Amino acid sequence: MEWHACLDEYEKLVIRMTTPRVVIDNAVCPTATLVKVDSARRHGILLDAVQVLTDLNLSIKKAYVSSDGQWFMDVFHVTDLNGNKLTDESVISYIEQSLETTDPDRSHGFDGLTALELTGTDRVGLLSEVFAVLADLQCNVVDAKVWTHNGRIASLIYVKDCNSGSPLEDSQQIHRIEARLRNLLKGDNDIRSAKTSVSMAVTHTERRLHQMMFADRDYERKPVLQHKVDSPMVTVQNWAERGYSVVNVQCKDRTKLLFDVVCTLTDMQYVVFHATINTAVDKAYLEFYIRHTDGSPISSEPERHRVIQCLQAAVERRASEGVRLELHTSDRQGLLADVTRTFRENGLNVTRAEISTTSDMALNVFYVTDAMGNVADPKIIEDVREKIGLGKLKVNQEKAEREEQAVGVGGAVLLSLGSIVRRNLYNLGLIKSYS
Repeated sequence: MEWHACLDEYEKLVIRMTTPRVVIDNAVCPTATLVKVDSARRHGILLDAVQVLTDLNLSIKKAYVSSDGQWFMDVFHVTDLNGNKLTDESVISYIEQSLETTDPDRSHGFDGLTALELTGTDRVGLLSEVFAVLADLQCNVVDAKVWTHNGRIASLIYVKDCNSGSPLEDSQQIHRIEARLRNLLKGDNDIRSAKTSVSMAVTHTERRLHQMMFADRDYERKPVLQHKVDSPMVTVQNWAERGYSVVNVQCKDRTKLLFDVVCTLTDMQYVVFHATINTAVDKAYLEFYIRHTDGSPISSEPERHRVIQCLQAAVERRASEGVRLELHTSDRQGLLADVTRTFRENGLNVTRAEISTTSDMALNVFYVTDAMGNVADPKIIEDVREKIGLGKLKVNQEKAEREEQAVGVGGAVLLSLGSIVRRNLYNLGLIKSYS
């Protein structure tokens, strides 16, 4: 570690104490790479570590978390998506640098874009109407994520002006966008809870989606459509002798599960002091010893019930419901409006969507069901593919099923590990291209 000339010995000591120490070990475990993180304890430190690993497409097979006084230690057993240990030195180096940073809120490649945050009542065709409004108002959608849960929708959409290619700066245009989208979201009976906002702030998209749905209190609502989701089993008990609340989560394993649970506990202002994470076949078992940030355990039955509800919602929001459709085609103005209108006209409901563009190519993923939340008719899916283009819109049910299998409680499947590392190095300005 290089020191600035003006730092005194005390300042150097403080930096040493507050900077996480990371060790990556391939010798101890025959089936996984161990990632060990030691650091001074602070609120959110566990989430920062899990976020780095899941953003890099790593599967977390096991994890152990322990704190002693003001010190914190995490041990993660990780593999790549193929179940292999990590051997690429550039990947290992990037993980070490990312985990050792004291500034976890880095840009995720959305500089120069305007963020639109939307929450409201979900309904068939709503996404089509949202994208139609944005196209009409000369907004080009560069990236977006859409989640639905219990009849609610939350979306974070990154846009730029179609004409200038710049962020939205005209206050009158921003006001028109907010007003029209709010009218769509509130519908006939959602005047109070429908929300839209425009921001230039850069945030972690999926953490922000959890925060938006939590603020919308989706966990208190009953599902409108008949989705077939295996509800996670969540229990909360107090260990009075040690002053902890013990949270157990058992559910079907899937990608980014650990991130979703830890994100929710952190944003509910709970601190994880100890934890054990295990996966077996297609099941995940997570146990957390927590206290509130004021040092107290869960103290009432309503609070306990709320924690159970919120963790169940956190697990369910990202559940892969429906047929996975992948759109890969040249990007153009109005593309999303046209594609989602075709879905709506054929009675398909979008339960989750991930929109991205790379080098003028659209790489979009949609999960669709019929209007009642049941599995969509294969004939309708084929009709939709013919209208959009058989070579452009493909069904990838195998990939959807693989997302839900035992890939560990972290990770993602849209990009390879190497490509994500190259993208992040590009965003940090360390390489000129990641294509």
